[in-house]
Amino acid sequence: MFTNNPFAAVGDLLPMQGYIILMTLAVLVGTVFDMVHKGSGTFFSQRRKRSQAAALRHLGGGETAALALATIAEAAVSGEFCKWPRRISHLLMMYGFLLYLITTVVMVFAYPASAPTPTILSTLWTIGALMILTGGLWFFFFLRVNVAYDGASPFHLGHADLFVGSLIVSVAFALLWHYMQTTVGYTAATWILFGIYIFFTTLLFVSVPWSKFAHMFFKPAVAFQRRVEDASGCSDLPSPSTENYIIRS
Repeated sequence: MFTNNPFAAVGDLLPMQGYIILMTLAVLVGTVFDMVHKGSGTFFSQRRKRSQAAALRHLGGGETAALALATIAEAAVSGEFCKWPRRISHLLMMYGFLLYLITTVVMVFAYPASAPTPTILSTLWTIGALMILTGGLWFFFFLRVNVAYDGASPFHLGHADLFVGSLIVSVAFALLWHYMQTTVGYTAATWILFGIYIFFTTLLFVSVPWSKFAHMFFKPAVAFQRRVEDASGCSDLPSPSTENYIIRS
C-alpha cells in the first residue's frame, strides 16, 4: 500500500502535467498581484534606498553574501521562532511540503502511466504528506495565536487560516484518495475523493493573494534586509536593552 504512483492512472481524466503548470502560473501571478496590491515591492525598494543613504559603513560583496547565507541558514531551521513547539511544527510543514511537492512533480513529469515508478518516490510522497498533516494539525488546533493565547475555539476560522487550512485538507484527501486507489481501485468513491483533493489543491494555489502563501517569499527578504541594515549601522529598530525598557515601562 502507498507504493504505487498515485498519478499514473489519472492522465485520461486530468492532464496532471498541464495542471501543475497552471498552478505554478497561478502562484507566480498571485504573488505578483499581492506585491502590487499591498505595495510590498515599492516598500522594499524605498526602504533599501533609505538604508543605503543612512548607512554608516559600506558592505562588501563577501559580507553581503555571508549575510545572505546566514539568512538562508536561519530559514532552514525556522530560527525566527523562539518556542520549540512552533519551530518543530513549522519545520514539519515546510520540509514535508517540499518533499511532497518535489515527489509530485517528479512522478507526474518523469513517470507517466506507461513507465514504472520507483517505489521510493511514492513512499517519500506519503511521508511528506504525513509530515504536513502532523505539523499542520498540531499548529491548527494547539499553536495558533488565537487558540493558544486568546482562548478562541480551534474550529474558529479566520482570513489567516486559508493557507494552512486548505493545505491540510488538500493533503488529507490526497492520502484518502491514494488509500482508496491502492485498496479498492478506481471506484466512484475514489474519483470523488480525487475531485475533492483537486478542488482544495486548486484553492491552495489560486488563493495566493488572499492567503499567507506569498508570506513565505517575503519573510526571507525582510530578514535579509534587517541583517544588512544592522551590519551597515542604519537599522531603525530599537536595541535589545531599549526594547526591554519600553516593554517594562
